[in-house]
Amino acid sequence: MNAVLTEKAPQHQPAPSALAEYLREYVARLRGGELGSAPAVVGLIVITAFFAIVHQGFLSAYNLEALVIQAAPIIVMAMGLVFVLLLGEIDLSAGTTGGLCSAIMAVLLLRHGWLWWLAILAALAAGLAIGFVMGWLRSRAGIPSFVITLATFLAFQGATLILVGGQGSVILPAGSPLINLENSFVPLWLGWTLLGVFVLGYAAVKLGDAQARRRNGLTATPVVVIVSKVLGVAVLGAAFTYEMGKNRNLITNAFFSSKAQGEPWVVVLLMVLFVVWHFVLSRTRYGRHVYAVGGNEEASRRGGVAVSRIRISVFVICSGMAAVSGLVAASLLQSVQSNAGAGNTLLLAVGAAVIGGTSLFGGRGRMIDAVLGGLVVAVIINGMSDLIQGSNSSGYEWVVTGAVLLLAAGFDAVVRRGKTL
Repeated sequence: MNAVLTEKAPQHQPAPSALAEYLREYVARLRGGELGSAPAVVGLIVITAFFAIVHQGFLSAYNLEALVIQAAPIIVMAMGLVFVLLLGEIDLSAGTTGGLCSAIMAVLLLRHGWLWWLAILAALAAGLAIGFVMGWLRSRAGIPSFVITLATFLAFQGATLILVGGQGSVILPAGSPLINLENSFVPLWLGWTLLGVFVLGYAAVKLGDAQARRRNGLTATPVVVIVSKVLGVAVLGAAFTYEMGKNRNLITNAFFSSKAQGEPWVVVLLMVLFVVWHFVLSRTRYGRHVYAVGGNEEASRRGGVAVSRIRISVFVICSGMAAVSGLVAASLLQSVQSNAGAGNTLLLAVGAAVIGGTSLFGGRGRMIDAVLGGLVVAVIINGMSDLIQGSNSSGYEWVVTGAVLLLAAGFDAVVRRGKTL
């Protein structure tokens, strides 16, 4: 009896907190190779800190503006490429598609007297039509996307050269709305208002997701993590908006005085495109089908997914976004060159998507990858141009950018192989 009385009652272990459970699952995902955008975020922080240390004016308002407007065409094109890469496909002609569409816009606007908005719509329609044809050839005719887009890559360079003609470039009219996209600025009050709307929307989405997961008995993101993320977005956004509120006009004297304040209008375009495509990929049935086809095409087909339509649609989206990218690049240069979209345009956009975390093998990627990867590429190019001077400076820039892309692609391959072992 005494032995029974003295026997210790079993002690119940306290249930792990929601934060501890979340961190445990997050670490498990990292070990399983689901790194997401973490490498891109860490890389962006490291290289930004490095260039800020070695170059005093790297984080100045003037240089931040230059970095954003240079990154905009890359980010826009990378957004479209994410859809194609999710299916394990490739579009080698995205750059020249953008160049051809911008040439169509410029020729219609300046040589045929079209209204600016009609010329832009025609350029976007051309991009969508190009994507449909390439998607149809890939899906219905069974031609590999590498072959199709390599052929169009070459053909579109010639078509752009023919359209622009021997003049070498078409100068866009000063003060046109397209020029203002990259060269005019959002009013300060509107910039702060858009930031507030974006942060509140981000917080509402994150809290709504957490509540929905709790209702379904799933592990939800703890409130403290959500608050930390929202505060991080708010602080970074406020710092950028504050810096863009400074007058960045370097030419001010008794004869000429104007202000360059506020974020460029292209930032608003990037925000809208990001929100729209993020919603499409993460909140719609279509987005789920894209991931399903990219993950396992045969299983998706047996599950009733219209694989051919999905494949055609991602090429349509990619070429449409390439057209938008070409128009943004034309706004930045205030002209359309005969070699528009050629050279390293495509490589930088693909590099941005892959560096951001999108897999070249399909099935994994998010829209934030294009933004983060585009910023990484832009920071490297911008920082190297300030750090290295001389006749060979551009060569070193491409070497470093290529090394970063190779590292990202190799890392993706290693992670994928580790998950299949």
